Amino acid sequence: MPAHLIPSRRGLSSDDPIFALHGEAQARKAAGASVVDATVGALLDDSGQLVVLEAVMDLWRELTALEVAPYAPISGDPAYLRALVQRHWPNLAEAGAACATPGGSGALAVSLRTLLERGQALLTAAPFWGPYGTLASEGGVRLATAPWPEAGHPLDLEAWRRAAETLMVAQGRLLVWLNDPCHNPTGRSLSAADRASLASLLTDLAARGPVTLLLDLAYQDYTREPAEVAAALADYAALGAAGTVLVGASLSLSKSLTLYGARSGALAFPWSRDAELQAALSTACRGLWSNSAKAPQSLLLRLAREGKAQAHLAAEHRHWSEVLAARALALDAALRAEGLEGAPWQGGFFVTLGVPDPSGISDRMKADGVFSVPTSWGLRVGLCGLRAADAPRFAGALRKALGA
Repeated sequence: MPAHLIPSRRGLSSDDPIFALHGEAQARKAAGASVVDATVGALLDDSGQLVVLEAVMDLWRELTALEVAPYAPISGDPAYLRALVQRHWPNLAEAGAACATPGGSGALAVSLRTLLERGQALLTAAPFWGPYGTLASEGGVRLATAPWPEAGHPLDLEAWRRAAETLMVAQGRLLVWLNDPCHNPTGRSLSAADRASLASLLTDLAARGPVTLLLDLAYQDYTREPAEVAAALADYAALGAAGTVLVGASLSLSKSLTLYGARSGALAFPWSRDAELQAALSTACRGLWSNSAKAPQSLLLRLAREGKAQAHLAAEHRHWSEVLAARALALDAALRAEGLEGAPWQGGFFVTLGVPDPSGISDRMKADGVFSVPTSWGLRVGLCGLRAADAPRFAGALRKALGA
């Protein structure tokens, strides 16, 4: 049977490494072992159960048959697209050029099909969410990187300039995926000065060819700095409104509404009314999945109409942001108590701990029943699943693994 596959589709792994690690941790737990599992990428309570926001489920149960069963328009319900964009930029009257997608991953995939030629490269920050590499490969493009700033340090603007100019010279266009604010996997955000520097760089480059900044927004509802998140979104809105750089956003209901399995989101360019861009987005949807699910679109429209539900949801977001902040503080304190570097956090589900030989460290920690995700940049730790009470055990296992 493998001979039926074209050469480029052979030798692929069917196991996502993160899900494989999580499965190993859960198998040990089911066998009676004591396990600390910091691999998961979904929000869990302290008993290990998936957090499902009550405000959202109350609305889900109210959906009627005609809000669930019919096809949604190929590009998505325009009212849904507007409501989703307005969750991020309330002052905008329209969604701009936009399409509904199966989650943020679908939005990222469409951006590659419409904004780059096959064989070209996109630019993103390193470290990055691992599936970026898979999305790029499946889209027929390469992944170039520039460094995410270290904690307490400014953006390395010259490194970003070199990377961006190299791509502009080579391909005559630039697409940047930027997971900010509440970056996955570091848990930190760019400063206002960093954003201004990056905006200036992209604006300058736009004189040489088309530049698109695509914000990958997933975790902004889970932060201890809501005012800073709002300021970041306002800065990006100002860049988009200026019109020199095409600014868009990959939007998702997965984390914000704990609707992971509904697979609903959008790719939106709120400051563009370009008819050709809209046509390209619609065509990409038709060629990839045709119609996105109607039910989550209907739910978001209900949420947009119901002030009581919005207030309930906001309260739940505040509560779980506080839980995540407490977990981050507990881990930071536990690491420092072991004589290790801390884990500064501003928002999102993760932090990344820089260690030598991440795979080896991860394997040694697994021997003590402590699981995290090794990456090229260190260990990704899922605060979304790590109880504050388990932080000392995690830090102790890491210290032991580093000393082995």
